[in-house]
Amino acid sequence: MIITYEHHGATVSVQEENKGKHREHCLCFQGCSRFKPGTPDNCQIAQAVYHNCVEFNIVTPVWECPQYTCGSAVPPARPS
Repeated sequence: MIITYEHHGATVSVQEENKGKHREHCLCFQGCSRFKPGTPDNCQIAQAVYHNCVEFNIVTPVWECPQYTCGSAVPPARPS
């Protein structure tokens, strides 16, 4: 079922079973050592994906990435 909800000030649509699962599926949040959100040395790919998400009010998990480098097993905190 497709549902709608408010996400960062915009009404968005999502498959109900996928709502809130971005971090679970995104490689960035699976311990990539290049992923440093909110810092100047954040991964360029992750930063570009994030800017695209902000511009279009979408959520885009990264499923495949040529820059993924296994690092921390603990996902980084959400930037404030």
